[in-house]
Amino acid sequence: MREHSLDPRVDDVLERLLALFPRAIDLSLDRLRVLLDRLGNPERRLAPVLHVAGTNGKGSTCAFARAIGEAAGLRVQVYTSPHLIDFNERIRLSNGLVSHAALADALEAVERANTGAPITVFEVITAAAFLLFAGDPADLCILEVGLGGRGDATNVIERPRVCAITAISIDHREFLGDELTGIAAEKAGIMKPGVPVAVGAQPAEVLRVLDERARSVGAPLLAHGRDWRIGPKGDGLIYEDQAGRLALPPPSLAGGFQVENAGIAIAALRASGLGFPEAAFGRGLSTAEWPGRLQRLGPPLSALLPRDWELWLDGAHNPGGGLALAAHVAAWTDKPLHLVIGMKQGKDAAEFLRPLLPLAASVWAVAEPGQHLALAVEDVVLASDGVARPGGTVTEALTQLAALGGPAGRVVICGSLYLAGAVLRL
Repeated sequence: MREHSLDPRVDDVLERLLALFPRAIDLSLDRLRVLLDRLGNPERRLAPVLHVAGTNGKGSTCAFARAIGEAAGLRVQVYTSPHLIDFNERIRLSNGLVSHAALADALEAVERANTGAPITVFEVITAAAFLLFAGDPADLCILEVGLGGRGDATNVIERPRVCAITAISIDHREFLGDELTGIAAEKAGIMKPGVPVAVGAQPAEVLRVLDERARSVGAPLLAHGRDWRIGPKGDGLIYEDQAGRLALPPPSLAGGFQVENAGIAIAALRASGLGFPEAAFGRGLSTAEWPGRLQRLGPPLSALLPRDWELWLDGAHNPGGGLALAAHVAAWTDKPLHLVIGMKQGKDAAEFLRPLLPLAASVWAVAEPGQHLALAVEDVVLASDGVARPGGTVTEALTQLAALGGPAGRVVICGSLYLAGAVLRL
């Protein structure tokens, strides 16, 4: 599998590194610790770290935290995954996305230090990010966990400034198991002694696991609904914790679930001790950007639909994401909803679709060319119990839908972040 970059030099390094280890994912920290030691331990020279784990909402929480930090005048670095269009989206330095040349230089430096030893690509990318961050003066470094927490490459950070754990649900069964409490224990592995951790709304059994882990390591845990709250008031939001109340504008990212993610970011940053002015929280919420999350699309794709239709893109791809998306689109009662679904192999497509199918006037199964590990169209149809129609590609599905006529509708393309990337490249 070739990682997608707009720079052939980056692609070449990544392709060489892919040959070093038989598995793309192997949750262990030992290989990376050896490599980082050879690089002079750049992970020990980072700005204060916000470490973010969870199943759904990690990227959005990072986006809100970054926007709040920048609104406060801080120089902010961000490490997220996966990318949607270009590989360099994963690493944001204090002055913007890393350049292709700087990324290639860092990857080659990591490759030389690794000397051909077995290593996963994610571990290499993480080492490259740390190397770049260590050489870039900043005030806040935001690290998103790739998968799980305890054995994730980002967890080599020995003492972050603050941690955050977003909504936890079942995903990546092959690595994390299929029990919520077991998954919660993996996510809780990022907790460190004395480091505050802001936690979003969780099922009761998940919060018990998080509380127990926090007590055992001595990490102050700040739980939504117990230690902090956020909710609508008038045309904005009210956030409350022991430090006081904030009156906030609605978040710039669409979807009711983004209120929760915004609250997690605020709770974490207020617990960090970095001293954010109150005005920065409102400015950050109103300016945050995160592509592919309930993003309204325009031409050329929207031009395939009649003029009075809407086209949206969302990266929801697991059962928890399906529930969150369903809760939002259920309120869209003014126009019929049409779903264009493309999923990744190995995901629980049936559970993702279950809450969405009753809300849709039509469902179209797609597999976009170049979509990483795309689930076959016929398998998406099977997961929908035959409700979905075979749509081919996104363009073909939208064209077929438009040809059917009918009242003005609202179309949501969803099911995979890799599909979201393919759509954005269109």
